[in-house]
Amino acid sequence: MPFYSDRLTRIKLSPSTAATMRARELRAQGHDIIALTIGQPDFNTPEHVKQGVMAALARNETKYPPIDGIPELREAAARKFQRENALTYSPDQVMVGTGSKQIIFNAMLATIGPGDEAIIPAPYWISYLDMVLVSDGTPVEVPCSAESGFKLTPAQLEAAITPRTKWLFLNSPNNPTGAVYSRAEIRGLADVLLRHPHVWILTDDIYEHLRFDHIEFATIAQVEPKLYDRTLTVNGVSKAYAMTGFRLGYAAGPKELIKNIVKLQSQSTAGVSSISQWAAVEALNGPQEFIPQRAAEFQARRDRALEMFRDIPGLQPNYPEGAFYLFVRCGDLYGRKTPQGKVLKDEADVVLHLMDNGVAVVLGAAYGLSPYFRMSIATDMAKLEEACRRMQRAVAELT
Repeated sequence: MPFYSDRLTRIKLSPSTAATMRARELRAQGHDIIALTIGQPDFNTPEHVKQGVMAALARNETKYPPIDGIPELREAAARKFQRENALTYSPDQVMVGTGSKQIIFNAMLATIGPGDEAIIPAPYWISYLDMVLVSDGTPVEVPCSAESGFKLTPAQLEAAITPRTKWLFLNSPNNPTGAVYSRAEIRGLADVLLRHPHVWILTDDIYEHLRFDHIEFATIAQVEPKLYDRTLTVNGVSKAYAMTGFRLGYAAGPKELIKNIVKLQSQSTAGVSSISQWAAVEALNGPQEFIPQRAAEFQARRDRALEMFRDIPGLQPNYPEGAFYLFVRCGDLYGRKTPQGKVLKDEADVVLHLMDNGVAVVLGAAYGLSPYFRMSIATDMAKLEEACRRMQRAVAELT
């Protein structure tokens, strides 16, 4: 009899984590590797948040916190939803988790069973698929091409819905493409969903504040209030506030759904670190002016990287509207040969060739769409430019 549960055979180690670990291993062996693998802002946590941590420690806020989050943070999150998204939630409709990732994972475990389906537009964040699989559900991948801006269309959504559909995942700005759904595009999807009242919506808004070119952000419960009672709106402090290590996300939705996600959390991690929660209170309640400044820096990096890619024939990056990634088409390199005589047959070969030339990226198949790779631009401009130069050299040496 196998010792490990069968559910472990359905999932894999996060490919972005695996790529980051491999880059670290190569560095430890003395290799010069620029890792563009992880979705982590390179900015420091804001000073007022750090001061909030020190103040919480001075007040001895170090006891077990409530499972669903301290009242001050749930109230701050409710105010944030009202202030920025015109969404009204009472604090008992809000919960706090160990990152938005845990909230999404728990939401799937709390609601999905054998035979239940979740529609996941591709490209998608790596973990969505495995979260559904480990919950005994069936992920329904819907490929969204570059021609559609990597966005799900109403016709595609209509075709994907079945009587077994339980969830639709939406992620805007998107990881890995940076695609942002406009109000009109969300409106089109909402019209389809109104015809299918058994389908719930999980909207992952973690990159909400990292948008370029003054593009507007909208979330589906805001665009169509009739979907409010069927929507779990997920967010967090990791990306906009550079607080990845605090491991804190929050979500709002119908009371009964929140109650059951919290019930599950009570038997796993329990409440989130009290210090992280007080830090998040300070983040949500404190100054916000630095966020658009940082978004502008990411935009400058995007623009510089796109400029440098013009000198890399065979690699075609998309034009992201938000987040901090480029999704780069690499299929034109297939069939070409490295100086060592290896023929590049697929995107895995391309990614390995780039790694051999000192740049670590993540293959696009991990995000549900080939032939691409994802590269993070959440690194300083000098490293980003050097990474692009290395890719230029890596492609130039192919025959």
